Amino acid sequence: MRRRFLATTLAAFALAAAPLAGHAQAKPEKSKVTIAVGGKAAFYYLPLTIAEQLGYFEEQGLKVEILDFAGGSAALRAVVGGSADVVSGAYEHTINLQANNQYFTAFVLQGRAPAISLGVSTKAKYSSPADMKGMKIGVSAPGSSTNMMANYFLAQHGMKPSEVSFVGVGTGNAAIAAIEAGQIDALSNVDPVMTMLEQRGAVKIVADTRTLKGTEQLFGGPMPAGCLYAPEDFVKANPNTVQALTTAMVKALKWLQRAGPSDIVKTVPDAYLLGDRALYLASYNNVKAAISPDGLIPDAGAKTTLKALASFNPKVQPERIDLSRTYTNEFTRKALAKLQ
Repeated sequence: MRRRFLATTLAAFALAAAPLAGHAQAKPEKSKVTIAVGGKAAFYYLPLTIAEQLGYFEEQGLKVEILDFAGGSAALRAVVGGSADVVSGAYEHTINLQANNQYFTAFVLQGRAPAISLGVSTKAKYSSPADMKGMKIGVSAPGSSTNMMANYFLAQHGMKPSEVSFVGVGTGNAAIAAIEAGQIDALSNVDPVMTMLEQRGAVKIVADTRTLKGTEQLFGGPMPAGCLYAPEDFVKANPNTVQALTTAMVKALKWLQRAGPSDIVKTVPDAYLLGDRALYLASYNNVKAAISPDGLIPDAGAKTTLKALASFNPKVQPERIDLSRTYTNEFTRKALAKLQ
C-alpha cells in the first residue's frame, strides 16, 4: 500500500511539474551583457529604462550594463567596435548596415512609431518646407534616427540632405539650449525635449511621428522604431541570452500598458524629468501611443522602413536587401507565451 501510494504521489508530482518544466528558460550563454543606447533618458528608450529600474533583467539571470551615448549612431559604433553586445536603437539601422554587408538582427520592438518630431524655430522665417533649404538642423547625432526622419521629410519635399547642415545636439538640455540660443534653425528630436520646446513656444512642429496617425501621414505606413538589435552572429550564438533580454523587455512593455503617468515618474531617475515634472508628464501623454504593446516587429513596418530609406540613401537598394535577416519575432513570441 505504501509503495503504491508513494508511486502514485510521485507520478502526480511529475505530471504537475511537467508544464512548469516546459516553460523553464535555459540559462543564458552570457550572464553579463552590455547594451549601448543613444540618449537613454528619452521616451524613445523608456521600455529599456523600465526593464532596468524594475529589475527585469536580473529576474532573467542577466547582469546588464547600459552605456549611454549622444545618439543612436554612436551607440551602434560601440557594438560594431566590440565595446558593447547589443544596441537599443532604431530598427532602420539594420537595413542600412545590410546595405554595407553587415548583418544585424532586431529581436524585440520598443516603439511602434518613431516618436520623433521635426520643429522649426519660431525665430526662423518659415512658411513652407522649401524654406528649410540652407538651415542648420539639430539632430541627436549625425546618422541617427532623428537624422533619418529629417532626411525623409526633406526628400518628400524635393530636397537632398546636402542642402541643409546637420548638427549633433544630443537629446537633452543641450538640444533645448541650441534651439533657444539660435545656434540651430530647426530640430529633429524626441520627447520630452520636443514637447518642452513646443510648450515654451520655441518651435513650430512641421512633422510629427509621436502618434500612429502622424507616422502614417509621413511615411505612408507603420514605421517600427526603437528596438534591441545585435550582430546576426551574436543572436545565433547566444539564443538563451537573447531570449532573456527579450523576456525582460516584453515584461517592461506589459508594465507600461498598465502604468499611469505617476507610475512612470516614480520609476524613472529624477534627472530624466529635466527639472519639470508637469512637462515630463505632458510629454509622456504625447508619446505613449508610440510604445509597442507587445514587442512584435510588423512585416509591413519593415517594408515601410526600406522604402523610406531608399528614397534618400542611394546605397539602400530594395532588391538587394533581405528583410528577413533584419528582424525576428521568434524570441518575442516565446516571451509573450511565457508571460501570459
